[in-house]
Amino acid sequence: MTDLSQIVKAYDVRGVVPTQWDEPLAELFGAAFAEVTAADAIVIGHDMRPSSPGLSGAFARGAAARGADVTEIGLCSTDELYFASGSLGLPGAMFTASHNPAQYNGIKMCRAGAAPVGQDTGLADIRALVERWSDEGAPEPVDGPGTITQRDVLGDYAAHLRGLVDLSGIRPLKVVVDAGNGMGGHTVPTVFEGLPLELDAMYFELDGSFPNHEANPLDPKNIVDLQARVRETGADLGLAFDGDADRCFVVDENGDPVSPSAITALVAARELAKHPGGTVIHNLITSWSVPEVVKENGGNPVRTRVGHSFIKEEMATTGAIFGGEHSAHYYFRDFWNADTGMLAAMHVLAALGGQQGPLSQLVAQYDRYAASGEINSTVDDQPGRLAAIKAAYESRDGVTLDELDGLTVTADNWWFNVRASNTEPLLRLNVEARDTATADRVRDEALAIIRG
Repeated sequence: MTDLSQIVKAYDVRGVVPTQWDEPLAELFGAAFAEVTAADAIVIGHDMRPSSPGLSGAFARGAAARGADVTEIGLCSTDELYFASGSLGLPGAMFTASHNPAQYNGIKMCRAGAAPVGQDTGLADIRALVERWSDEGAPEPVDGPGTITQRDVLGDYAAHLRGLVDLSGIRPLKVVVDAGNGMGGHTVPTVFEGLPLELDAMYFELDGSFPNHEANPLDPKNIVDLQARVRETGADLGLAFDGDADRCFVVDENGDPVSPSAITALVAARELAKHPGGTVIHNLITSWSVPEVVKENGGNPVRTRVGHSFIKEEMATTGAIFGGEHSAHYYFRDFWNADTGMLAAMHVLAALGGQQGPLSQLVAQYDRYAASGEINSTVDDQPGRLAAIKAAYESRDGVTLDELDGLTVTADNWWFNVRASNTEPLLRLNVEARDTATADRVRDEALAIIRG
C-alpha cells in the first residue's frame, strides 16, 4: 500500500520532488482536496520554485475532475493565497516548501476564509483518499468537470493591507528588504508602491534555486548580507522575508536583529489601541515582555502551544485580535486569523515612521529580558531526557512546572521550556531571565541534563 507518511506532515504536505512526490500525486491531492472540502470552487497559488507551476497545475486538474471550479492566482506569497481564500470565500491550496532547500516542494491547504487544514481538520482524510487512489487508480471524472481560470489578486491584496495600516503620513524611511529570491520580491514592490519609503531591494529576482542564501531568516547566517547593507547605507531598518514571504524578520538601524517577541509586543500594543480590551495570543516561548505589554495596554494575554494550528484555533475560540509566535509568525483577526509577515512589517514601519527616534530605541521598551534563543540538542531518548529534567526541578522551592507543550520550568527571575521536535530526534531549549548571567547559568544547567 502507498505510504505518504514521509510527506504528509502535521499541517501540510512537504517533500523532495520528484523522488518523494510528483505531478501525478499532486493531481490526486487536488481530487482529494475537492472531495474532502466538498467545494464547488477553490483557489490555488504557487511560489517561484521550478517545480511549482507543474505541481499546482496538476492539482488544479485533479480538483476540476471532481467538479470544482478552480481559480489560479499564479505566483504569490502564502499570505496572498490566504487573502484570496478569505476575500473570495474559497478553500485554497498554496504550493510552496517555505524556507526548505530548492529540491523540496509542498502544499499548504486551507478551507474557505483561510481556516487551517491540519491532521484533525481534513488532512488525514485527504491523505487516506490519495493513498487509496494511488493503489486502486483515480476515480472516474464526474459528469460535469469544473473550469480552470486565471485571476490576478496582487493589487487587491496590497490594497487590503494598506487599508489596515496607514503609512501615508509617516516620515520618510530608508528600508532595506532582503527577499532571499523568494516571493517577497513579488509582493513588496506592489505593497510599498507610492509610500514614503526609499526601498533598497536585495535578492528580489524570483529564483527557486536560492543562489544567494537559503530563504530562512531564522538562521543567523542568512541575514548577514542584510545586516551589512543596513550598516553600509545608514538605512533606518532592514526586513527579511522567508521563501513564501509569510514570515518577516527585522533588523534595526545598527544591523542588530530585533527579537520576534519584541515585534509581537509592539504590534500587540498597536492593535490594542484600535481594539481596546482585546485578547492577544502568544505561544509559550515568547518573552515575558509580551503578556506584560498586553496587560499594560489593557488587553488580555492568552498563552498557547507552539504551532500555527494551535494559534489559529485559539484565535477563533477567543475572538483574539492578534497572535504572535517567537518564530516570526504573526496572525491578525483583520486577516482571517491567518499569518502575514507583510502586515507585521507594515506595523513596524508605521510605528517607526510615526516618531523621530531610531528603531533600536523604539523596540527597547518591548525587549526587557535576556534570552538564549532556541538551542537544539540531538538526543536518542526524548521522553527520558524530559523526565530527567522534570525530576531535577520538580522538588525545588520557588519553581513551578507545566506541561502545556513539552516542559516549562518557571522561577521568579527565569524560565525555560524544553520541547521535542515532531520530525527530528531533537530537544529544543529556550531560556529567558532578568539578566544575562542568570540566563547563561540556567541554560548551562538545563543543557547538562539534556545532553546527559
